[in-house]
Amino acid sequence: MVETLRGGVIGAGVFGGHHARKYASLPGVTLSAVLDPHPERAAALAVPLGGRAFADLDAFLEAVDVVTIASPAPFHAEQALAAIKAGRHVYIEKPIAVSVADAEALQAEAARRGLVVACGHQERVLFQAMGLFDIPEQPLRLEAVRHGTPSERSLDVSVVLDLMIHDLDLALSLSAAEPVTAEGEGRIAASGTWDTARAEVTFDDGFTAEFDVSRMAQMRKRKMKIVYPSGELEIDFLTRDFHNSTGYPLNPGFAETPAAQDTLATSVACFLAAVRGEAPRPIVTAAEATRALDLALAVEQGLAG
Repeated sequence: MVETLRGGVIGAGVFGGHHARKYASLPGVTLSAVLDPHPERAAALAVPLGGRAFADLDAFLEAVDVVTIASPAPFHAEQALAAIKAGRHVYIEKPIAVSVADAEALQAEAARRGLVVACGHQERVLFQAMGLFDIPEQPLRLEAVRHGTPSERSLDVSVVLDLMIHDLDLALSLSAAEPVTAEGEGRIAASGTWDTARAEVTFDDGFTAEFDVSRMAQMRKRKMKIVYPSGELEIDFLTRDFHNSTGYPLNPGFAETPAAQDTLATSVACFLAAVRGEAPRPIVTAAEATRALDLALAVEQGLAG
């Protein structure tokens, strides 16, 4: 009989709540613990789901087998590294860290200990459900627009690490080429960091990718256009439909698949399967998340330049 894993969540905010509920509902795992510097918030999340609230990291780590890091981004690397050193498998909400050195350090420590590290770039699940990774061509151009309305969430990082990094990861997942330049412009608003940004990234095979992000928009917009030698694909992530002129068969009903209907559950379940040895890897590995972070930081440098 397979042992039930004890799941723990660091961070009792919105995303921590989502992860806690997945651990409480997925098979083969229970929600054991929630850690938050505000004990009342931790208890309000953990107790109704059958878990316990913690304010001490060491005690929390003793109570869990797998950990989700859903705290503010500047704490991701420190908390993930502590969990890894305690022998715990880790799922980190994006970004994996706020510096490449920190991301590489936790990646190396996990590899040394044989532990699984996953990162929450969940929209890869949608690409898988569409069948997009099966197109046997390299893209020529990608255009992504991701606009969100004002929110108090994630203001401790720029809009590049908050929103654009999703589309940077998707671009990297589609192309075998390496990014070589990143240029752009942005606007610093109330958060004190970049709240809108436009960037163009060029790759060593001629592939170009353009990104337009904002967290100060009046309405949400999330679209992507991918140009291939054989045709174009236009995706609306809000309506979850697409127009495909490539000639390659994609799944028009992808939005109705269980994976696409709950991308977080799919991502967490794959992480748990990798922990159990039932899957070769999580949907997004630490190495892939570090690559997306590296490109995101290059874009930030391009904005500043």
